[in-house]
Amino acid sequence: MDMSAASLGDLLYVAAFFLGGLGFAVGPFIVVYFLSPRKTRNIANKTGQFIECGVDPIGPAWIRYGVVFYLYALMFLAFDVDVLFLFPVAMTYNSGQFAGGMRDFYEVVIFVGILSLALVYAWKKGVFTWDRKVYRQQ
Repeated sequence: MDMSAASLGDLLYVAAFFLGGLGFAVGPFIVVYFLSPRKTRNIANKTGQFIECGVDPIGPAWIRYGVVFYLYALMFLAFDVDVLFLFPVAMTYNSGQFAGGMRDFYEVVIFVGILSLALVYAWKKGVFTWDRKVYRQQ
């Protein structure tokens, strides 16, 4: 089989991006393996203790988090994913495919309006208030 120069160049681009992605995926593990401290937990006789970020844990691991944090995360994900849907629309809006444009503009306005209604609903439910809640220790 005779490969043309263009297909060989495309293959080199794919190989370069694959190796770059592999480097970004595996590289941090290699760097951490060579730069991480050795034997620090054994010196203090705390090898069986859980550790996060090199800091000794404070208090129990089973604490309660407010449901507000999960609601913030859900609202962020909803708006983040929906904004991703708006990028292709914004890129092709001025192309010849959208002749006339007003109908398409109204569709985008309705889409953003529905998102805004979700935000108003969450606001009315009190999702965005930062009341400090104190829980009893068990």
